[in-house]
Amino acid sequence: MTDPGAFEEGLRARLRAEQDERRRLAELVHDGPLQHVAALSQMLDAAAVALEQGDAPGAGPLLARARAVAREASADLRDLIAVFEPVTLSEQGFAAAVEELAGRVGTRRGIAVVVDAPAGGLLGERARSGLYQIVREALDQAVRRGPPHHVSVTLTQTATGGVQLVVTDDGAQERRQAVLDGLAERSDDLNGTFTYERTESTTTIRIGLPPSAAYG
Repeated sequence: MTDPGAFEEGLRARLRAEQDERRRLAELVHDGPLQHVAALSQMLDAAAVALEQGDAPGAGPLLARARAVAREASADLRDLIAVFEPVTLSEQGFAAAVEELAGRVGTRRGIAVVVDAPAGGLLGERARSGLYQIVREALDQAVRRGPPHHVSVTLTQTATGGVQLVVTDDGAQERRQAVLDGLAERSDDLNGTFTYERTESTTTIRIGLPPSAAYG
């Protein structure tokens, strides 16, 4: 018979996780596309005023900048869509999806992101999705807190038969505690372990999953 107390606690934990996810998505929209759209509106207004006053040369740079901001907003929206679940993850697997993410982040931010995920093809669906979200959030946090020059993402099989995900960057060491707590919660939800280490030059996040969690 199911313990009512355990069921209620599990339900409360799930509701908290959903609330945290909605809050995180709201922050992503606010800090990315919304800011770009607001800036775009101001630039177009200024360009319109310049044109009304017959100042076509003055409107030109404003319109050029508006085009650049529009491209940034488009890229941010594509990133948000990928947050929910990139098609590549289900069709081609963990390694391909992380390579795609790394290429997008690296190109936009001028960062060298190296991916080595030989154990990616072994993951079950739940672990594959959960670990991808952890990589995405770890990359996002590293970029936001101070752009790194290099990031490495590895996923290897452990001696006990599980898997270990390691994300290391050489950016600013500051990290939002709420994000670290969220990564730890995602790891716990996968029945995994979470560790966070800082040295003078690097920040490393490690997630370990036992075989039952990695392949089930």
